[in-house]
Amino acid sequence: MVEQIPDTLESSGPQLILIVDDELRMRRFIRMNLELEGYQVIEAENGIQALDQIRQFNPDLAVMDVMMPEMDGYMVLAHLRNDPSTRDIPVIFVTAMDTDEDEEKGISLGAVDYIAKPIRPAIVMARVKAHLELKKARDWLSDQNAWLENEVARRLRENLLMQDVSIRALANLAEVRDMETGNHIKRTQAYVQVLTGHLRLHPRFSGYLTTSMAQLIPKAAPLHDIGKVGIPDHILLKPARLTPEEFAIMKNHSAIGGDAIEAALRAEINDDEFQ
Repeated sequence: MVEQIPDTLESSGPQLILIVDDELRMRRFIRMNLELEGYQVIEAENGIQALDQIRQFNPDLAVMDVMMPEMDGYMVLAHLRNDPSTRDIPVIFVTAMDTDEDEEKGISLGAVDYIAKPIRPAIVMARVKAHLELKKARDWLSDQNAWLENEVARRLRENLLMQDVSIRALANLAEVRDMETGNHIKRTQAYVQVLTGHLRLHPRFSGYLTTSMAQLIPKAAPLHDIGKVGIPDHILLKPARLTPEEFAIMKNHSAIGGDAIEAALRAEINDDEFQ
């Protein structure tokens, strides 16, 4: 049974927020307001601690001061954005640096918002809630895309398996009618595989013989004799040398097989267009 794709944005628990500020009073003030809204909160008093906390707990959002000892907020943000595992964590700067240039710098580095001190709890809560909702939506969309990619890959594997089984089944039809065809099919497939590998290196064929095409041609090689199912038994199974007339009929097996494959391809194209 195919697993259904998730269709809701429900959270598995309280979202985790990191507060980064070298002022204890400010951290506790913001923390109190966030916890009143039901969020989980962790703290860091400088940029180095912030990076450690982020790597350890992977918060949903960071509320961060800019001016801090050892490593300022801009440097922390640069580290986060350069790391694939943390680049999607939204960062809100809460700082006394309130000029337009400061705000533009923070946003250009990848901050999602910029709140000037002194802060108003209602403003902070509104911004935090908005960006957490956006992150939840982005995470859900990312999970959905990952699910779809896995589903496409799974179905592609199934289709390729069915393709291999179908080719082998058709080739076995020819083998059933002609007892000498079995090893001949295997030898021909091996020859085609070697030949295809060499032709890929030739300038005349390298553009056509892509990796997928070079894999497909040897896979389809066993079909070259399926047209023998259309040759009468008294000719196909004749132990003696064929007459010129019989040999002319025998040579038709390639056209019979080609017509059958072409008809199958046309039917598949028509089915796709109908759908």
